[in-house]
Amino acid sequence: MAEADLTQGGKVLPITRWGTPVMHKQTEPVTEFGEELHQLIRDMWATMRAAEGVGLAATQVGVGAAVFVYECPDADDRIHRGVVCNPVVTLPEGKDRNLDAAEEGCLSYPGGYQSVARPDLATCTGQDAYGNEITVKGTGLLARCLQHETDHLGGTVFGDRLSARARRQLDKKVEELAWRYPDDWPVCPKRAAVPTRQAEAPASPGGED
Repeated sequence: MAEADLTQGGKVLPITRWGTPVMHKQTEPVTEFGEELHQLIRDMWATMRAAEGVGLAATQVGVGAAVFVYECPDADDRIHRGVVCNPVVTLPEGKDRNLDAAEEGCLSYPGGYQSVARPDLATCTGQDAYGNEITVKGTGLLARCLQHETDHLGGTVFGDRLSARARRQLDKKVEELAWRYPDDWPVCPKRAAVPTRQAEAPASPGGED
């Protein structure tokens, strides 16, 4: 079976939120590359696309396995898609290291964005869905995605990389928009925004990833 076949036929799952224990723990290495893993990957593809994301780690669907999927443009707007199991990210050092400060968000903390400085080039090594060794080189948003998703698998969320002030700003924005996201989003779609003069959030805001 081609890896591309694993992008279809999955079930949309609720996205796990920050604060859930699995989101803040080191994942277990993937050692079996059979149907159980492949069904997880199918479900991750379906969930990421339903949430309109560019990457999704297994922890974001409540599974503590070291695997993520991505469908993301690079610095030249070329779309890259794939699966990485047991990822290790290598970043440039010295004069080759250029930091790009750009807004970053997370499907597991939806609605909020904050600037995070990350290297604009990343090399991710690991294994594909069948256990074959792979290397993915990313620039631009893809470099950011590879770092962000690998962070997830180590129990780190991008909020951990923010100053206390920036984290408070992020938390406030997410809280303001929480009513748009049902507890089981994206199984149930997010609620539509309403005109500002009518924008009164429900008394019981919906939870999120």
